[in-house]
Amino acid sequence: MQKIINEIKLDFNDVLIVPQRSTLTSRSDINLERSFNFYHSPRTWSGIPIICANMSFCSFDMAKSLAKHKMIACLHKYHNVNQLVDYFKSHPENLPYTFVSIGYKKSDLNHLLEFKEQTGLQPNICIDVPNGHMDVFVKYCRKVRDSFSESIIIAGNVTNTSSTQELLIYGGVDIVKTGIGGGSACTTRFLTGCGIPQLSCVMENSYVAHGLQNGAKKLGLICSDGGHKTVGDICKALCAGSDFVMLGGYFAGSDPCDGEWQYELNNKTKFTYYGMSTHHAQELYEDNIKNYRASEGTKITVSYKGSIDKVAQELLGGIRSCCCYIGAGDIKHMSKCSQFCKVNQIHNNQNPVLGV
Repeated sequence: MQKIINEIKLDFNDVLIVPQRSTLTSRSDINLERSFNFYHSPRTWSGIPIICANMSFCSFDMAKSLAKHKMIACLHKYHNVNQLVDYFKSHPENLPYTFVSIGYKKSDLNHLLEFKEQTGLQPNICIDVPNGHMDVFVKYCRKVRDSFSESIIIAGNVTNTSSTQELLIYGGVDIVKTGIGGGSACTTRFLTGCGIPQLSCVMENSYVAHGLQNGAKKLGLICSDGGHKTVGDICKALCAGSDFVMLGGYFAGSDPCDGEWQYELNNKTKFTYYGMSTHHAQELYEDNIKNYRASEGTKITVSYKGSIDKVAQELLGGIRSCCCYIGAGDIKHMSKCSQFCKVNQIHNNQNPVLGV
């Protein structure tokens, strides 16, 4: 095996999207909704392909708020069965936009099976582990698929293209989460030295996923997860071929966040969130900290960002502007209309002349 891959892998800040000639007349004409068929699930999904990650703050309030914008929320995996039953009974219209998260535990799957038995529902599912490259993970995903034939299943995380193909073909997964170590609360790259720069990861895995077909318009799909520091990074992920983009820190600090708020004079000022692989999360939700595991995440405190409507407007407005710059009238055409140029690092400085 070649010890070093000599091809340079690229991250979002290594490139810019090249503006193209456009016949579009207004940002308001851009269609940001997509419709998908899936490799395994018989369902069709329509909406804006942005997903709130299953981090500590992604609870029912976030799910309800994002559903209004036709965006997805992956609930964190520590909701009990009764809470899930109450939510879906009260808000059945949110079923397409709320994914139930589970990890690689027998008890997680049992909770999901109990929910199905009580409600008769097959919710959409996010199977989330730090390292999705293991053979046992593929078999576990297949087990979930066998029990939930209708559900849209998103699973990961992986970077390796062969793992993406295996999860799609043999694991029963519809959407593969790609990216390791790039998240704002993730310390995997510092702790383990493992990962691949996210832009290259998206481009390579979208290529192999889209090449797989399981019937008319039933392609393998991917979700770029981690490393999106700006709306521009989200645009780059979509231009690179990602079908969905998962965001954590971008939504942290907005009104629907569940968790640790700081107040001044009864007004929200700061919010603290953390990854679900942190010792802090284990202390809160697990019986004990596993002595064989290191903490691959950290706690982060951010300033209050306001309503989810304000956050969504900034996000969707940036995507619309990108579409105008490259002549894409529809979000699904971003990857077809875009071209990247490699750049030096000066463009990452914020107005270095004026120091703003």
